[in-house]
Amino acid sequence: MGWIASLFASGAARKALGLLLAAFTIALFLLNLRRAGERTGRLAERLSTSENANDIHRQMLDAASRRPHDRDALAERLRNGEF
Repeated sequence: MGWIASLFASGAARKALGLLLAAFTIALFLLNLRRAGERTGRLAERLSTSENANDIHRQMLDAASRRPHDRDALAERLRNGEF
């Protein structure tokens, strides 16, 4: 155990350890940044899909609001050529 303490007592070993810790910290930061970017991309894709589904649903509701209410109204629309 004493040789470990004497190893880190030298200036070069402390400097190497500091550089190693800095490199490790930067690597972890970059990996976290990449993961956050992937998560953001998935959320953006989910938002786009949701907006598309909402647009389709809105179109279906608009079409349903314009439909004839009964058979007589349907027949009248067909006679007038409005269908």
